[in-house]
Amino acid sequence: MFTSNNAGWPTTTRHSASMGRGGNYRKRYFSVAVAKCQKDDETFPDITPHDLRHTAASLAISAGANVKAVQKMLGHAKASMTLDVYADLFDDDLDSVADGLDAALKSVSAGPLSKPTNA
Repeated sequence: MFTSNNAGWPTTTRHSASMGRGGNYRKRYFSVAVAKCQKDDETFPDITPHDLRHTAASLAISAGANVKAVQKMLGHAKASMTLDVYADLFDDDLDSVADGLDAALKSVSAGPLSKPTNA
């Protein structure tokens, strides 16, 4: 079972602890589900729960989530850890910032210049 912490992100309870490294959730359920998918579609890749974690983080970043949001989502102690793993995915943010600054500069440059008044 998952509950939410103050930030609204799921946190592990004692009932879901078996889904982690020490449990057999992966062997009993996850691997069986992957095998069924591979039986139905021979191109279905070998995936792990950790692969899904990376996918969730990548999708969040591509949807515009900032570093702190992804950090909390993944339970990383520090944003620097999130950046160490996913920094290359945030590079697109720089392009967006540059485009936004260019647009702002063009809108200011296109407007009429007004003389400051001495009051």
